[in-house]
Amino acid sequence: MDNPDQFIEHDSARLRFRSAGSGPAVLFVHGWALDMDMWGAQVRALATAFRVIAFDRRGFGLSTGQPGIENDVDDVQYLLGALDVQRTAIVGMSQGARVALRVALKVPDLVACLVLDGPPSERLPNPVGDADDVPMEIYRQLVRQQGVEAFRQQWAHHPLMRLQTSDPAALSALLTMIERYPGRDLLNAESPASSIGQRLDSIGAPTLVINGEHDTPARIAAGSAMTNLLPRARRSIVPAAGHIPSLDNPAAYNALLSGFLQVHAARMCETKI
Repeated sequence: MDNPDQFIEHDSARLRFRSAGSGPAVLFVHGWALDMDMWGAQVRALATAFRVIAFDRRGFGLSTGQPGIENDVDDVQYLLGALDVQRTAIVGMSQGARVALRVALKVPDLVACLVLDGPPSERLPNPVGDADDVPMEIYRQLVRQQGVEAFRQQWAHHPLMRLQTSDPAALSALLTMIERYPGRDLLNAESPASSIGQRLDSIGAPTLVINGEHDTPARIAAGSAMTNLLPRARRSIVPAAGHIPSLDNPAAYNALLSGFLQVHAARMCETKI
């Protein structure tokens, strides 16, 4: 992402964001223990046709504040309002997909379409995924007993963080993001996000659900279930990719995004630039 960092203050947090390009708006929402730098290849590819916006969720990357899904929803609304965006596509990866879904439920007129990348199950109000997917209590104990660096080393080897690519730039970017994760949500318990599993069928936005070919079995199952629950959803698999296909296979990932957004975001999004 070549555009300079910008910062905006909201509700006791300082949020880092970048905006590039012009046209229909596309907002990127990163996953847990990551930050907006995971979207570098997508911003470069899509900024020729769209107004691309990415930000560090509060408590992640270089943004301050206490993490929380419901806070993220408010931050999205505030950031888009400050940028004078009335309608946007939202691309949410992993935990970021939970944010995207809640924005679509809370302010449906704001959301033209959704891309849900490796979404966790919405059966339980867990802040990341299912308990056997990301063992949050074990990680909280690890941080309290041994510090956040011990968690970072363990998390870097978790199946969700395992890249299929051998590209040095992608591997370096992932490691940098993990090393930058401050662990605030592990050190301080956040309020659990509300469960929305029974409300998914009320989301009318066109939706693309993505999984990497080598994503974990739990996430592939969650992606299938999500596709079946959402009224206007379709499914795509990114080849040669794990849980982070935006880094593993950016060419295939960007092609999927571009094709979907050209149909739904370009037709339906309206922005004031």
